[in-house]
Amino acid sequence: MTIKGVLFDLDDTLYDSTTFVDRARREAIKMMIDAGLNATEEEAYNILQRIIKQKGSNYGHHFDDLVKAIEGQYNPKIVTMGIITYHNVKFALLRPYPDTIKTLIELKKMGLKLGVVTDGITIKQWEKLIRLGIAEFFDEVITSEEYGLGKPNIEFYRYALKKMNLKGEEVVYVGDRMDNDIIPASKVGMHTIRILRGKYKDMEGKCKYEVKSLKEVVNIVKKLMK
Repeated sequence: MTIKGVLFDLDDTLYDSTTFVDRARREAIKMMIDAGLNATEEEAYNILQRIIKQKGSNYGHHFDDLVKAIEGQYNPKIVTMGIITYHNVKFALLRPYPDTIKTLIELKKMGLKLGVVTDGITIKQWEKLIRLGIAEFFDEVITSEEYGLGKPNIEFYRYALKKMNLKGEEVVYVGDRMDNDIIPASKVGMHTIRILRGKYKDMEGKCKYEVKSLKEVVNIVKKLMK
């Protein structure tokens, strides 16, 4: 059976999420300290990382909790300084990987349906795709908020196949994490490609197809279509 579609993870697969998010958080902390936050940059960064780990990356009040943890009370000026700086830096740095757009163009030329499968709030994930300039390439964008469950739940991946109107064996899935991407996508019958980028590039596990660049995906898909 031929390949009819390619599904992509978003963060650290189509753009460098790890680097730009970390930079944005650090710049936000610097400005919060300038606004009166009583901590060193490293102290505040470590506290913020603990909050993110506890509450999750989609929690909407990281900076509120950071200020309360350090100051013992809410300070709207400091929180607002953090939020504004974070978003300004994030939008300034948000770029697709150099090979992302070319790869998407090549796959579209091959007549393939393209989709994104991502954990997160739907509006935020669409915002990323639009700001990256790649939203129009995708036939479907499937989010954990939309479905109600996220990665690595295999029902989320079955839902993605249903949205694409394709069978598992007709789809190639590209992602950076063994646990959240490669293993569950394989379980629903998709062909999988692991991209060795971002903070999970050294995660244990082995995928049949592993690449360091998205441009390698095109040749693998062509091979699978023969």
